[in-house]
Amino acid sequence: MLGIVALLLVFAGQRFQWFDDLESRLSVIATPFYWVANIPSQVSQWSSDQLRSRETLQQENERLQAESILLKAKVQKLASLEAENVRLRELLNSSALLDDSVLVAEMIGLSPDPVHHQIVINKGLDDGVYVGQPVIDALGLMGQVVEVGPLQSRVLLITDSTHALPVQINRNGVRSVAEGVGLYHELVLQHVAATTDIKVGDLLVSSGLGLRFPTGYPVAVVSEVTIDPGQPFATVKAMPSAALNRSRHVLLVFTQERPDDAVDAGE
Repeated sequence: MLGIVALLLVFAGQRFQWFDDLESRLSVIATPFYWVANIPSQVSQWSSDQLRSRETLQQENERLQAESILLKAKVQKLASLEAENVRLRELLNSSALLDDSVLVAEMIGLSPDPVHHQIVINKGLDDGVYVGQPVIDALGLMGQVVEVGPLQSRVLLITDSTHALPVQINRNGVRSVAEGVGLYHELVLQHVAATTDIKVGDLLVSSGLGLRFPTGYPVAVVSEVTIDPGQPFATVKAMPSAALNRSRHVLLVFTQERPDDAVDAGE
């Protein structure tokens, strides 16, 4: 029955003009229903787009985080290389001021015993290194070679508790002996008379006595002078000039007059 009615309406629509106006009005009335009917489809499409956008954003965020970590690691490496280049330039600049020939060496080992301040460097007999050879960095005297192998050597630092070094005050030439006490930041001057002209800030340099270290290398800066009226000697402490616990590259100094009869390392 409905089929027959539909056919009649189609036939009437083709024959009578007023059906066009009716159809146009009905289409206007039906438009909101089309919108409502299309809402589920639009919501589904919007949700799908949102999910895809969220997933894309998460992936992009993860990728950017990974790139950020990688770039930070590269920046840290570049900062390390830049600092090392600065240290090497300082080392080479200091070597240009020396009359003696030098050899650049790299620290490859450190004594595990905190009491003994010794390092191992990557130069040995094959490079002409010898026992008693002075070792410096860009800032001052570090120590001396006490053991030599074919490819590496062991260096005793000036802060080792068994090491003593003849020094003099650069300002007035007063001589003394700087001894290590097992601390990287401290040396002690022994038997300094209470009346000695010495003050905080004085630069101590190697005196050359004992024929172990050449004259004039910076050793330390006086950091403390304590005078007890009841004691004949003052208590004098000094801070080493060299970066003993930071320097990675050092200079081996080949003195113009290498002593044949070297004194003991503890002198």
